[in-house]
Amino acid sequence: MTPAQIRFTSLLRREVNRFLKIKRQTLGAPLLETFLYISVFGAALGSRISKLHGVDYVVFIVPGLIMMAWAINAFSNNSSSILQQKFQRAIDDQLSSPASPLELLLAFSLGGFLRGLLIATLTFCAASVLVDMPLEHPFVLVPALFLVGFFFAQLGVLVGIRAEQFDDVSFAQTFVLQPLIFLGGVFYSGSLLPEPYQTLTHFNPVYYMINLVRYGFLDYSEAGIALSLGLLTLAVSALFALNLRLFATGYRLRA
Repeated sequence: MTPAQIRFTSLLRREVNRFLKIKRQTLGAPLLETFLYISVFGAALGSRISKLHGVDYVVFIVPGLIMMAWAINAFSNNSSSILQQKFQRAIDDQLSSPASPLELLLAFSLGGFLRGLLIATLTFCAASVLVDMPLEHPFVLVPALFLVGFFFAQLGVLVGIRAEQFDDVSFAQTFVLQPLIFLGGVFYSGSLLPEPYQTLTHFNPVYYMINLVRYGFLDYSEAGIALSLGLLTLAVSALFALNLRLFATGYRLRA
């Protein structure tokens, strides 16, 4: 391995080991949430809404739950990791080390990305035990999930860089991220909303992400697939470029 590969692997291993040390929080809580969401919504609403757009209601919500699990875990892992290292001043040593800004950013990003991937996979497995999940368009689903995961990993990095205390991260997750996800159509179809809420939903970027994932699983979407993939790719690229610039300049990272 080259020195650059050794540095990157070491940084990534540290990030992965960090979240694997808290298995009850990393693995147990998301699995419990999945069983609760499917049981409660499947039993309570599934008995009243047997099908939604020709799909069993409990099956209809699973793609959104998978995307939500990936998004929240990728975001929370990266935002908390960077903020914690800022408080400990460990980030100073990394910025002054031979590791390049690109290596640092990729290591942080992939740490959250892999945590989100792990939880999303476990969510899918847990859901598959309870319901029969189809897989209609894997060639759309795979890039859509990877783009979604990388987008929220980058968003977590950005919030972690800008945050000055843990309340800032908590505020972003509680009052921005979770409302966008829940109002993006995880538990309902946007086409069923009355106006003006149906139109307002179309201004929520998470709405298009959920539709991409739902299309990959169920062959149902309320938004253009090619356009959604293209815009998501642009958004991920813009966030990555911004974070790389922040790492290169040390903005709010250096003491």
